Amino acid sequence: MKEIKTQKEFDEAILSTKLVVAKFYVEGCPDCQHVDTFMPVVEEAYKDQIDMVAVNRDNFPELLEKLDVFGVPSFIAFQEGKELDRFVSKLGKSREEVEQFLNQVVEVSGKLPNK
Repeated sequence: MKEIKTQKEFDEAILSTKLVVAKFYVEGCPDCQHVDTFMPVVEEAYKDQIDMVAVNRDNFPELLEKLDVFGVPSFIAFQEGKELDRFVSKLGKSREEVEQFLNQVVEVSGKLPNK
């Protein structure tokens, strides 16, 4: 998963015509660490459909405020600069829940005009 280092990198990533899912996290977060245990396998399974990027909340407080992201880990799907959907919950996230979200955004993306 590509780690976003600058606001410019984030802006360029979400402008992609390919579906992009940003995982927002923070170091030391137990739920984020749990998600990280299965994300490499999930990312591999969806690599042809989704580009995944990681955004450390502590490095981009203004961005997270603008996007109304208050809890981590959170997932937001983008395509061509537009938010398609998000997966935010105060509860821990399982692999099945993350995959269900990814399946949902792949389906939504496929129904957009010109796709």
